[in-house]
Amino acid sequence: MIARKKRNRGRREQTRLNIAREYAFLFIGSFCIALAFNLFLAAFDIASGGVSGISIITKHLFNWRPAFTQWVFNLGLIGLGFVVLGRQFGLKTIIGTLVLPLFVFLTEGWPTITDEPLLAALYGGVGVGLGLGLVFRANASTGGTDLIAQIIHKFTGLSLGIAVLLIDGLVVLSAAIVFGPEQALYALIALYITGKTIDVIQVGLNVSKIAFIIAQDAEKIQQAILYEMDRGVTKIPGYGGYTDKERPVLMCVVSQNEINTLKQAVREIDPAAFIIVTSANEVLGEGFKR
Repeated sequence: MIARKKRNRGRREQTRLNIAREYAFLFIGSFCIALAFNLFLAAFDIASGGVSGISIITKHLFNWRPAFTQWVFNLGLIGLGFVVLGRQFGLKTIIGTLVLPLFVFLTEGWPTITDEPLLAALYGGVGVGLGLGLVFRANASTGGTDLIAQIIHKFTGLSLGIAVLLIDGLVVLSAAIVFGPEQALYALIALYITGKTIDVIQVGLNVSKIAFIIAQDAEKIQQAILYEMDRGVTKIPGYGGYTDKERPVLMCVVSQNEINTLKQAVREIDPAAFIIVTSANEVLGEGFKR
């Protein structure tokens, strides 16, 4: 009974710690997005999609302050989302929708650190990608055009990715009309860098390798992987397409700097072995990331 209470208390403490970490990611990520927006994107009229891009365009056309534009758009989209999509928004998404424009307001007027629009697009894309990656790791969202994409997905059946691409494309096209085609190209660069940075934050930089090995002497190779390399290996039943004879396929996941060691070990045992190597963006489990 006492042990059960201790386990339950430990779980509650871990849950509270996870919640605190997620909210920290949400606030830090929102601040990073706001900083990148004001220091780089807004300073050079780089409207790289989303509500932030719309706010840059409206500032140029009507002199509306970006923070207020983002608040109005985000609140309106949340209201529309409740009507169309129902009550499926989490508290963290609502907080992110309100906090991001607040940080944009607080960092407005901070001086940029570059005079080159290309560097601004690169730095802005990295900053927004870093912030969004942290927000996504908090299982949250900053609202904005993501909500429009969900509405389009519901009524048209288009995938969310295509819907987001269409919306961001319309924003960039509007930027090309308002600011000129060169600014639109900078916006596309920032948009691309943002996506790549989000991937890095989500899955990390450590790319592991998956090797599929088909060999006559699979047993010796299996032993070498298990006891010489100290790596796990999975034996998958397989049949030769030409011989129709059973031949197991060994699957092994190793770090990037171990793949040459694995290939060398296989060649020493069976020079005729067939090896297929592919990349794994993220591997969770013993010997890799917890």
